[in-house]
Amino acid sequence: MKALGSLLLAVSLSACVVVPRTETVFDDDCKIQKRQMVLDVQQIGAFGGCNGKECAVLLVGLGAVAAASAVISGSIAVIGNVVYWAERRGQCFR
Repeated sequence: MKALGSLLLAVSLSACVVVPRTETVFDDDCKIQKRQMVLDVQQIGAFGGCNGKECAVLLVGLGAVAAASAVISGSIAVIGNVVYWAERRGQCFR
């Protein structure tokens, strides 16, 4: 029964990463297009099965990749949004 649960968990999990994306929105206050960065979760693959220690190592690896991509992409998004905010301040004096 335990093996079946592990197999179902392995089949349902996939490798995901967090990536920053720039989008453009209209600012009603200043009547300009402004840019902002948002984070998206992207699936990069899936695995179909594993056993025992092999499965644990794979799950830990996938978790580490997902966490690292979230930290790095989050930092990029924060810096990008600060730059876009400064750019907007130069175009709009409200």
